[in-house]
Amino acid sequence: MPPFSEFPAIFAALRGLLERNASKLTVIEDSANRYCLEGGSHPTHKKPMPIAWVQIGKGYVSFHHMGVYARPALLKTVSKELRARMQGKSCFNFKTVDEALFSELEELTIRGFDAFRKAGFMP
Repeated sequence: MPPFSEFPAIFAALRGLLERNASKLTVIEDSANRYCLEGGSHPTHKKPMPIAWVQIGKGYVSFHHMGVYARPALLKTVSKELRARMQGKSCFNFKTVDEALFSELEELTIRGFDAFRKAGFMP
């Protein structure tokens, strides 16, 4: 079975993770391939900014979290397995469903959202 056959299940799990923790964030895109949350104000541009999103790409499903980008100290406790899924400063890529890593990513997302709230970047 090709690896992309799991992409809809990965996307659904990661989308659910964001839905459960969206709080007062606004859904700005909700399609079959992308789910994006926006909220707060960009510190420089003073406009609403995307905070977290998940999208299906050609080779993987990516999960982006700007809280990790803005507060890299949040990554200090991340497992080497989850860190191995990182691309860049705020993106995690998945080709298969991995409930343990998704659970860890949800905890990281909650901490990232909390950090953004405390910094005044999101409601």
